[in-house]
Amino acid sequence: MIELGSLNNPRAAQGFIDYLKSKGLHGELRSADGSTVIISVLPEHFHQVQPLWSEFTQNPHHPRYQQASWEVGNTQSPLKYQGQSLNLMARFKALSWLNQAVSIVSIIIYIAFLFGAFEAIYTKLQFDPTQPLTWLTPAIVHFSAMHIVFNLIWWVSLGDNIEKQCGKLSLIGLFVVTALISNWAQYLMVGPNFGGLSGVVYGLLGFCWIHSALTPKQPALVSTAIVGFMLIWLILGFADVLFIGMANWAHLGGLLSGMAYAVTSCMLRSKQRA
Repeated sequence: MIELGSLNNPRAAQGFIDYLKSKGLHGELRSADGSTVIISVLPEHFHQVQPLWSEFTQNPHHPRYQQASWEVGNTQSPLKYQGQSLNLMARFKALSWLNQAVSIVSIIIYIAFLFGAFEAIYTKLQFDPTQPLTWLTPAIVHFSAMHIVFNLIWWVSLGDNIEKQCGKLSLIGLFVVTALISNWAQYLMVGPNFGGLSGVVYGLLGFCWIHSALTPKQPALVSTAIVGFMLIWLILGFADVLFIGMANWAHLGGLLSGMAYAVTSCMLRSKQRA
């Protein structure tokens, strides 16, 4: 075995090993203290693994590594995770101001709802075609714990990936465009009684999906498995077989606008290079 490198996060290292396995490559982990991990690979795989290792070191928390662990049936490392921490606060502080702001404001509004301020707040944030600001504000309104947790997990994950690869302006533009289109779509097709960040989340998903397809030389922003899952969820929503009500037209509007944003973005970058 040839030593590839070391890492002080066994969980992340195991994700990388599983990612290699999903590509038919073999790697091993070893550690003397349960904290610092040495990654080794077969000599015949070394040159293939080197560029993958470079991608991993730039973004070890990319969803593709966790997804690989699920796909190969191994989410646990044989190493002992002594003294390891999720470092959630440090990770949150590393997010951009937009990612943090949307998350914090959404949480504050939901907590206010729990303490009896629903009517006072929702009447001001509810979609109103005569009030342009409310074309955006439904995105930060959530009606249940599962609703807000699900949306913020995807918002933080996909949004952070987009910013790191495409820049902060891309996420700002995506938030505004997908919120506008998804909210208008839901209003026109159903009415004003809706809320949630899921239209924007589907917009980010659509952007990640198409951007990755149009730029195959860059690391994928989202795995095909996640895209498949979210598309199935969208179809089930329209089929009305789920146990919860969903803003299906907002989801579809967000998805299509995010896909269109990716195509437009890639076309503009191609013209600039030319």
